[in-house]
Amino acid sequence: MTGTVPLRVVSTVETSTCRDLRNYTTLRLGGPARRFVTATTPAELAGLVGDLDAAGEPVLLVGGGSNLVVADAGFDGTVVRIADTGWDGATVQAGQDWDAYVAATVVEGYGGLECLSGIPGSAGATPIQNVGAYGCEISDVLHSVELYDRTTGEVRTLTAGELGFAYRTSMLKGTDDGVVLSVRFNLREDGLSAPIRYAELARTLGVDVGDRVPATEVREAVLGLRRRKGMVLDPDDHDTWSAGSFFTNPIVPEAQVGEVLGRIADVVGNDVPVPQYPADDGVKLSAAWLIERAGFTKGHAGPAGRVSLSTKHTLALTNRGEARTEDLLALAREVRDGVSGAFGVTLRPEPLLINCAL
Repeated sequence: MTGTVPLRVVSTVETSTCRDLRNYTTLRLGGPARRFVTATTPAELAGLVGDLDAAGEPVLLVGGGSNLVVADAGFDGTVVRIADTGWDGATVQAGQDWDAYVAATVVEGYGGLECLSGIPGSAGATPIQNVGAYGCEISDVLHSVELYDRTTGEVRTLTAGELGFAYRTSMLKGTDDGVVLSVRFNLREDGLSAPIRYAELARTLGVDVGDRVPATEVREAVLGLRRRKGMVLDPDDHDTWSAGSFFTNPIVPEAQVGEVLGRIADVVGNDVPVPQYPADDGVKLSAAWLIERAGFTKGHAGPAGRVSLSTKHTLALTNRGEARTEDLLALAREVRDGVSGAFGVTLRPEPLLINCAL
């Protein structure tokens, strides 16, 4: 199972000026970049970032654009589009479309990545925020990453244990010091999935939690579930013009759990079960459940109807076609403040906010 990895030298990197970033994000939002370049090999990528750093130029790295909210003013610097594609077995280049790679591993009889099917974006972004879905996280299956260290100018390999993984984060998130060049996974060679952990997925498959089934079946089931929630990209479906789940599931510190659950009960009633899951030093709650109980329904619209919560899933904020980034941020603030006011829980955004803030 080998994908083509094109070879080019740094001097042939594609360069342009004032390219509109709305064309490179799944939200289809964002203003122009002062300069825009594309790197198609790991060597190009490392060399280009190193040269820009040496020149003191602000740099924004863009892969699949599925986790970016870019300001209407754009980015006053150089955007580097990561387009090094291809794979060789368990090792995949950073710019490779993630779902195409997952599909290839399943077709070739490997298991391990099937629960992460249908997630938009590039492979190199997955370890940065420890992407997860349907009971699986990248930290469960990652072997190592190769990255360019911008602080030393060296290419390094870091194992999963060195990446500081936690819920939807890693030591790579929130810093630009490391540029992922490639990712290596621990794939299962028997064609079976990892043990099914997610109850909804187990019910869909008609199996028990903990069972292992053919990875092909799990992939199809996951894609079906994601499509029903508007979480598989479709240019004709505005519910998919999003950054996926906009807010992370909040983790309430153990000392505050009783107070928070009491406030929730005051709103929804003592007899309504509250979805909650064990977490380090606290309890993880469902952001989507909180959003809905705070009074925000599917399709809840923002300014002039240009943005809304997805009509299929309240955790996705969507561009209905003519939106600006500020429209989206206004809706995000409304939802965040509504949940905080109702329950005393602060929702935090999952995507990176570029030149803008909540």
